[in-house]
Amino acid sequence: MTSVLLIEDDLRLAGMILPYLAQYEFKVEHSASSQDAQLKMKQHPFDVLLLDLMLGDADGLALCRDIRGQYLHEPAIIMVTGRGDPADRIIGLEVGADDYLPKPFEPRELLARMRAVLRRIKPGSGVRETGLIRSGSLEIDTAARTVMLNQNSCSLTSLQFDLLVSLARNAGRVLNREQIWQSVRGESYESFDRAIDVHIGRIRQMIEDDPRAPKRIITVRGVGYVFSALPGA
Repeated sequence: MTSVLLIEDDLRLAGMILPYLAQYEFKVEHSASSQDAQLKMKQHPFDVLLLDLMLGDADGLALCRDIRGQYLHEPAIIMVTGRGDPADRIIGLEVGADDYLPKPFEPRELLARMRAVLRRIKPGSGVRETGLIRSGSLEIDTAARTVMLNQNSCSLTSLQFDLLVSLARNAGRVLNREQIWQSVRGESYESFDRAIDVHIGRIRQMIEDDPRAPKRIITVRGVGYVFSALPGA
């Protein structure tokens, strides 16, 4: 059963989400504070975190950053917030969120987004592929879902990993943002603004020797991106 931690201090909203997800065979726990959430995460891992940005005792963005930096287990993180500013969404993606859902929302949309994230990260979902992709000193293991550069592990979110694989499997081919997003999410890119650009920037921080002068993921101005294999890198 998929384990979910809802980190939300709005008890009315939590009271709506918990029974709704339970009927779809999710095991959901609730934390109304950052402190309680971190305690629960130390006790056992969760597959998905539903994280409110505006918690009473902490900044949700800071909590997201801490989770990505301190925990060996890599849960999917969906930010759920009443702050609809596009800048907040971009910052959320930059600090490690996999998706971002503004309030108010339909429970069915939350369910659909959770399922989309889980299809990318859970074994046996039908989307995990086997094999290694190598580009010089960069090694992508699609079975273990790991990325190594110079034998050092690169920390990517599940969505960032899938974006990298999509580009790497099409090395030498220029892909526009719509093609990239469709390959990993199966939905139109129109409503996601700069989401891909934000994630590509994060990926470059991990796999490029100089992210300001990238040699693996190249921007093709006005079109999209291309992955350039570097045998000698």
